[in-house]
Amino acid sequence: MDTFYVVTLVSMSLILIAAFSSLLAERFGAPLLLLFLIIGLFAGVDGLGIDFSNNSAAFMLGSIALAIILFDSGYGTSLHSFRQAAVPALTLATLGVALTAVLFGVAARFLLGFSWLEGLLLGSIVASTDAAAVFFLLRTGGISIRDKVRSTLEVESGTNDPMAIFLTAALVGIIAAGEGLGGSGVELLALFAKQMGLGLVVGLGGGFLIVQLMRRVPVERGLAPIFVLALALLVFAYTSAIGGSGFLAVYVAGIYAGNQKIRPKASIVRFQEGMTWLAQIIMFLVLGLLATPSQFPQIALPAIVLAFFLVFIARPLAVWLCLLPFDYTQRETGFVAWVGLRGAVSILLAILPILGNLENGQLYFNTAFIVVMVSLIIQGWTIKPMARRLGLIVPPQIGAIDKLELDLPGTANHELLAYRVVADSPVLRGERIPRWARPSLVIRDGKSMRYQYAGRLQENDHVYLFIAPGYSRLLDRLFASKVEVREDDAEFFGTFTIDPSRTGEDLDLAYGPGLVTPAEKSLTIADLMKHRLGDNPDYADRVKIGRIVLIVRETDELGVIRSVGISLEPVAPVTRLPLFLSLREIIQRARDNARKRRGQEPRSGA
Repeated sequence: MDTFYVVTLVSMSLILIAAFSSLLAERFGAPLLLLFLIIGLFAGVDGLGIDFSNNSAAFMLGSIALAIILFDSGYGTSLHSFRQAAVPALTLATLGVALTAVLFGVAARFLLGFSWLEGLLLGSIVASTDAAAVFFLLRTGGISIRDKVRSTLEVESGTNDPMAIFLTAALVGIIAAGEGLGGSGVELLALFAKQMGLGLVVGLGGGFLIVQLMRRVPVERGLAPIFVLALALLVFAYTSAIGGSGFLAVYVAGIYAGNQKIRPKASIVRFQEGMTWLAQIIMFLVLGLLATPSQFPQIALPAIVLAFFLVFIARPLAVWLCLLPFDYTQRETGFVAWVGLRGAVSILLAILPILGNLENGQLYFNTAFIVVMVSLIIQGWTIKPMARRLGLIVPPQIGAIDKLELDLPGTANHELLAYRVVADSPVLRGERIPRWARPSLVIRDGKSMRYQYAGRLQENDHVYLFIAPGYSRLLDRLFASKVEVREDDAEFFGTFTIDPSRTGEDLDLAYGPGLVTPAEKSLTIADLMKHRLGDNPDYADRVKIGRIVLIVRETDELGVIRSVGISLEPVAPVTRLPLFLSLREIIQRARDNARKRRGQEPRSGA
């Protein structure tokens, strides 16, 4: 019994230390998930002496933690973001993972003396980006980047784990059986189709079941988040038990459930945020405890070289090839290539060769661990500087400083917004607050008062209002400064604006000829941008058309473009080398070079 209390004491102490390490990460900009991993290492067998070597328990615990993280990741992904990035992100999650595995496997074949299959297995282990690391950096790491790029990275990180898990498990089985890939190709394809198909179908069904049960069963508010999480893990376990991809299923269920009206949604979101943090801490601590750092020097040099190969060659090349057909700029593709953090998933998969009793089982684990450490150090520390260097950080919109969804009795559904009154805002100049917004509280100089007794609003007042969901953007403009786009944002949003209701023909006459295609001349500039982007444009989206760049400055509550910025000079390429160019840009360059050889001026078309 004493042992139980000691284990509980040590476990909770480690979790508390990991939680407190967030203060250190915030102060020094260190990757927080790297700190979790290091704490596990220091507490392990070569540190404080905690001897944890139960690979089966670590894998099961890590799998459950990953399922919780993936469900929350899907729950927080809007359908707009998913639709905007689905095709390129899923290409990265499947073909990109396979390409990365092959490229890395070739390098591992020569650096570690592996066979081709063993090299491919190691490549599959480290091929997927880590959902926990990517979502943490993009959602809670203070990085605000263009929606198209952010959505691509989030959807990719949430969907590429099933591919890596499938490849790793299949290769472990093939190597353990002493077979080759030749006779297993058709079987592997059939198994892949079965796992992904079941994952998608059961995930959608599970998401539908979660929504319907939450709507029809009168669950207590405190039990509702537990109910949802238990159902999500049920979807994960059931899909895995029938031979499908449980990780894909739980992510899909999260996307479906998160985009439906569920009561009480606010409580569910807060609970899942806490559970996701706990899952990340436990997963990284357990995997850190499982490692034996004294074994690392034996393979440190080739493992570090492989990590650099993965970061600077394999991942960028795979991303570039996958995104060629899509109209991503050089800078956007470069950033997607850089945000390829490896994390707990790769270490978790590295346990499978040990569980499969492969000859070099521990070597896979140690190599993957070092690769993850190097990836978190190099990429985790440089994500924000890289985004700033590539000009992808979006200037913040002026809007609510706080937002809280309220689940009121009956069918009422409201949001509580808090605004700070800024200088030159319309509300300060006397414009009335709409009747559908119900101001309830004003805080002035630290004192709270009812809105009815506050009198005329003053600068730096904090106003709390109840509104129906979907109307917040209207209030954003009411409480925004007179100059919505600041002068220091002019480089990002263009030096002047253009009416989005003007036609493509007007654009062609002003900056052409040959700027737009004949079919685009009759489109409005707003529709032209939507046509080029393939989806509804969002705040800060950019469309390069010949020698100009169109930038979305403002949209209304329905997502309709209200203001478009224009820059006469395209964003300068980050390098003159032909790297990360889209297929459109490659074709355009080839045409320009052909015209130059014929003595003609290059055409300024898209």
